[in-house]
Amino acid sequence: MNPDRDLTGKKEGDDLFLIDAIGPFFRGYNRRTINWSKIPFAHLKLEGPEAELQWSGIREDLDAFCAQVASLGFNAISLDDVSHLAEHPAYELDVRARILRWRSEFRRCFAIAQSHGLSVYLTMDVFSATPSVRAHLGSTHRGIDDFLADLLTPFLCDFPEVAGVIIRIGESDGKDVKDDFRSELYLTEPEQVNRFLKRLLPVFEEAGRTLIFRTWTVGAHRVGDLMWHGKTFERVLRDVEDSPALIVSMKYGESDFFRYLPLSRNFFRTRCAKIVELQTKREYEGCGEYPSFTGWEYERYARELAHASNLRGIMVWCQTGGWVPFRRLAFLGSGSVWTELSTFVTIRVFKEKKLVEDAVREFAQTRGLPDEHALLELLRLSDDVIRELLYVEDFARHPLFFRRVRIPPMLSVYWHNVFVNHSVKKVLSYFVHNKAASLSAARVSLDKLTQMKTLAKACAMPECDIEYMHDTFQLLALAREYYLLPFTPEIEQRLRTAKKAYKVKYPKDGTRFRYRIKLNFQPFWFKARHIGLAFSVLMRNRSSYRWVDRFFTLHVLSLIYRIIAKRRPHWIPEFARESAMGVDTVFR
Repeated sequence: MNPDRDLTGKKEGDDLFLIDAIGPFFRGYNRRTINWSKIPFAHLKLEGPEAELQWSGIREDLDAFCAQVASLGFNAISLDDVSHLAEHPAYELDVRARILRWRSEFRRCFAIAQSHGLSVYLTMDVFSATPSVRAHLGSTHRGIDDFLADLLTPFLCDFPEVAGVIIRIGESDGKDVKDDFRSELYLTEPEQVNRFLKRLLPVFEEAGRTLIFRTWTVGAHRVGDLMWHGKTFERVLRDVEDSPALIVSMKYGESDFFRYLPLSRNFFRTRCAKIVELQTKREYEGCGEYPSFTGWEYERYARELAHASNLRGIMVWCQTGGWVPFRRLAFLGSGSVWTELSTFVTIRVFKEKKLVEDAVREFAQTRGLPDEHALLELLRLSDDVIRELLYVEDFARHPLFFRRVRIPPMLSVYWHNVFVNHSVKKVLSYFVHNKAASLSAARVSLDKLTQMKTLAKACAMPECDIEYMHDTFQLLALAREYYLLPFTPEIEQRLRTAKKAYKVKYPKDGTRFRYRIKLNFQPFWFKARHIGLAFSVLMRNRSSYRWVDRFFTLHVLSLIYRIIAKRRPHWIPEFARESAMGVDTVFR
């Protein structure tokens, strides 16, 4: 971050160190699988003694959370969301009544953040609405951009304590969301997004607030490649990049919060102020249930970003993200020590330019841990194990693009699901050329996990977390044998036995939520000899589009998918249909 002023007029004192603060709102939320993408407003009580008890607990937790993150050096928090707090006469009467109650409670929450010197930013999906609002827009023939400008103008006036709004345009609510407001993908073309920004930025400039525009997308519509495609990025930001109200927020890579991703080159395009999004509760790497340390990975990104003169800070997600049963709350109660460690190191690396090793030693000292050298060695081994066993390196290092999406570098594990089936076996067999080395890496990782148990004891970190990691990763190592070796009834039996033992040790009604091991040994209908052809046609190993993409995968394939989804929906796995927004989003 450059101390000199840049074209936006900002200087180092304006740098933003933002962290999500939604954890307190999930206390007592006991769904089996939790959607961590947004505060569950339907879970919040609004009447009676239960409501006062719940909100009193939220304020107490938020006070404790804000005290801790402020002491680490963060200067702002994010909360959800504008739609539940902005009044409009088009809303249903009962919704308006709930909004008034939420406004009252959130004002008290904002005051707590401000008492700790923290600015408040609110998230907003474009576009969230109720049935009444959709009817209102249809009857008045007003555009959504104008409606949002009319909504935000009085909202920013009503809440001077809100420093800005974090706008998401590339992902909407998951299929499991049951709420007064339901978001949908409204902006589909780069030029449409550009017009949207030109309509809303003057509202923020007039109010002296910040619009944080997130480039995260899930690949839907023509704007679906915004997070990695340079030309789309430039078209969206044309003629708005110098607005003093605009900050562009980007995840560090071309996909979600995974490893093995190069830094997005969009950080070096256009003059607009930017912040980088970093996740310390790694939703694809155990959600803080075991050490998934991000220190060295983020240090590499920080070094590269030192050359981006318009970088204005970071946005850290320490609780947000994923559909998982894991429910440790960072910086609350017994907390999530592994997430808190990664968060501590992240802000030290980006704000104070510290080396990871120095930051880890400081963490050990602040927590009174007895052996900082053992902690560092534990984290080094954990970093190795995550990269070598949770991921399959040969696949992870192979960049793959499908339509407007960078395929995640993690194939066989998704959130808390481990897929052990014939289709994954065929794909991994195709990409992993040195199978012996990959199998050896899995065995070495298990040895490292054994070492980690001893190190955890030496540095007084939770040994039970390392044991849980070992038990889970032992299954991953066994699955790798199935993926990369010829199938035998013996490997099937070993996997079934291991899964049963895992379920017994970590029962559904226990205190430790387990991964779901999805076994299916039925032969996959797709022939191995056709896999190479399929990948060469449907996927590419670079971001730029080929002629076959423009003609077939972006257009014809969408039509084919819609026909299959309508006539043969059982051909699409339930997980893909029902998880998050559903796989059909990718084909829009």
